[in-house]
Amino acid sequence: MPRRPEGPPPPPVVARVRVRFAKRGRLRFLSHRDIARTFERALRRADVPMAYSAGFSPHPRISWLGAAPTGVASEAEYVELALAEHRQPRALGEALDAALPAGLDVVACAPATSTPLADLVDASRWRVRLPGVAPAELAAAVDALLVRDLVEVERVTKNGHRRFDVRQAVVLMVCRAENDTCAILDTVVRHTTPAVRPDDMLTALCVVAGLRPPVPPEPLRLGQGRLLEDGTVADPLMPDRDDAGRLVGRIDA
Repeated sequence: MPRRPEGPPPPPVVARVRVRFAKRGRLRFLSHRDIARTFERALRRADVPMAYSAGFSPHPRISWLGAAPTGVASEAEYVELALAEHRQPRALGEALDAALPAGLDVVACAPATSTPLADLVDASRWRVRLPGVAPAELAAAVDALLVRDLVEVERVTKNGHRRFDVRQAVVLMVCRAENDTCAILDTVVRHTTPAVRPDDMLTALCVVAGLRPPVPPEPLRLGQGRLLEDGTVADPLMPDRDDAGRLVGRIDA
């Protein structure tokens, strides 16, 4: 006879909620695995009625979406939670935010729609601060990249070395000046396979114009969502925002 777990089966999923959270300050250096473990502990502390998988090692039913790379700050990370009981999204978000450490901050919480979350996200908006880079130098590099039809870079992935095109992923790339010695790169990129990350864009700027920041850049993901015709990115929780409300997270230095 096949082995079966002891006890009754786990309760069914009765509701799903989607959480937008920020990764700020020193906690941007957490790996995705560390963030997942931290969330699971916070969900228990917040007494969130999670639905669990069946089998000999049940685990909470949590679905993650497009995590930012380790070391990169973000204002738009998303996770979907399957619940065994109905909960009001605003109250759930506030309880979860209180249980998470400062730096992992709940920004919004909304009931899930019938459209899968992954189908609502196909682009990201990034801002990269470049201390030590003159705005004119960055602007020249951006112009050199945008006139190209193809700019390939190479990166080591879990499947080995991959060579891929950065240019086709770039929807928008704009240079701004914070001051004479610090440039800001604002960009919108399509989600591709492999995903084009801020370090890939900087590598591409080095390929076309020899741009090499003298100190580590400071990337920040400002948004994820569906790419609109005007080049902006729509928040996938926006249709539910009126019902769910918005939470203002902590902002750490």
